[in-house]
Formats: sequence, C-alpha cells, structure tokens
Amino acid sequence: MKFNTKPTEEKMQKSVAAYEGNLSTIRASQANAAVVSKVTFEYYGTPTKIVDMASVNVTDPKTLTISPYDRSTLKEMVKAILASDIGITPTDDGSVIRLIFPQLTEEHRKTLAKQIQKMAEEARVAIRNIRRDANDDIKKAKKDGEMTEDEQKSSEKSVQDLTDSYIKQIDGITAKKEKEIMQI
Repeated sequence: MKFNTKPTEEKMQKSVAAYEGNLSTIRASQANAAVVSKVTFEYYGTPTKIVDMASVNVTDPKTLTISPYDRSTLKEMVKAILASDIGITPTDDGSVIRLIFPQLTEEHRKTLAKQIQKMAEEARVAIRNIRRDANDDIKKAKKDGEMTEDEQKSSEKSVQDLTDSYIKQIDGITAKKEKEIMQI
C-alpha cells in the first residue's frame, strides 16, 4: 500500500496560501487594500472588518480611500486604523477616510525584510511539521503491517519531494516580496 500524499499536499498548499495572505498585509510604500483587510472595529457590539463595511479603493499609488457604507461608522473605523499596526495615520473629511502611504526609509525597508524572513521561516516550519506528521503516519502504517519497508521508503521520499517543492515555493514568494520592498 502506497501512502496517499493528497491530504499532505493540501495542507502544504494551505500553509503557502496563509503565508501569502500574511505577506499581503505587509505595507510597502505603495497603496494596497490588503493592508486594512484584517483591521476590525466594533459595530453594534460585534467586531467587524472594515472591508465588510466600506468600499476600499486605491486612488493613486500612494493613496487608499475607505468609503464607509454607513457614515456613522466613520469615527470607529478611524479609531480602529489608529489602533492597528499598519503605521499610517488616517485623515477623514466626514465621509471618506484617506490613508497616504509615505515613502519607506532604508531602515524601515530592512526591518520589513527581516519581518518577511521571520514569516517565511514560520511558513517553512509549518511545512516541515506537516512532513513530520505524514512521516509519523507512514511509520505507523509500516509498524501495523500495512506497508512494506520499500513502500515506506518510497512514501517518505514522496513526502520529502513535496516538502522540498513547497519550501522552494515559499523561498520564491519571499524573494519576490523582498525585491518589491527593497526596490521601492
């Protein structure tokens, strides 16, 4: 019996997708709607994402506008943005919130690059943990007599090949994001 690598591969794909989602929240000096995608505010006692209650648009490379569907939520949205860790002070004119993205300093770029490396390492660890779990399942199947030693070795190699492939993907995504940040 050969080990089914499909569930392992799906978990690895989810880890890469989660990593890409986390990277999208890192602010380069260009306006990006993903920066506010995780910012929440209290709306009738319920934590609500800004993106669910407003139209978020990039009006130019340095400006993001947030137009609340309900203007009474504007002040709460401003407070939530100020309390978040995006590092941009919002301005509002009573109907629209504007986020002006400043040019990144060299020091800030290096800090962001370190942050990206840390996130990449966390993603790699997640992939390796998935590999470990799969290898544990393979060893258990071998121990229970469900597969031969050759099948075990072949299955472990398949899992390792998957692991190498997904770690390579993470490295590629990381290099692309670092290049984007350092060139701006």
